[in-house]
Parts: sequence; C-alpha cells; structure tokens
Amino acid sequence: MSDTSKRGFASMDEDKQREIASKGGRAAHEKGTAHEFTPEEAREAGRKGGETVSQDREHMAEIGREGGKHSHGGGRKKETEDDSES
Repeated sequence: MSDTSKRGFASMDEDKQREIASKGGRAAHEKGTAHEFTPEEAREAGRKGGETVSQDREHMAEIGREGGKHSHGGGRKKETEDDSES
C-alpha cells in the first residue's frame, strides 16, 4: 500500500476490493444492466489479448521455458539400450 494516501478503492486490500466489486456485479445482474459477452465478443477479446501479449518476446520466451520444464523432456523418448537393439 502506498504511503501517499490511505483513501480510495485502490488503497484497500485486495479482499476488500473483491468484496465490493462482487456486490456491484451482483447488483448489476439483478438490475439487468450487466454486460454479458456473446461468444463472438469473447472470441474477439481473447484474440486481441493474445495478439498483445505475444508481442512481448521476453514474456513469450519465459512461457516457453516454463512449458519446457513441465513437459518432462517435451514428449521425447530417451533412447535406452533396449530401444537401440531392435
């Protein structure tokens, strides 16, 4: 939290922010004024977000490194003596 201000939504802890935002979302849905994405709108938003994030080469490289660590060798089978005899 910043020392410059103890006021406002941004200075609240995350749990308090989430609680307030949740109440607002529920109220908007009950009132019928909440926006609900159509599948087409959601697809377009995802495409735009993907284009933006993929432009950050360093970020994409980090994602690739993490994926490689979790793939247990990238699906490649290590050759053993049994495999090379056939």
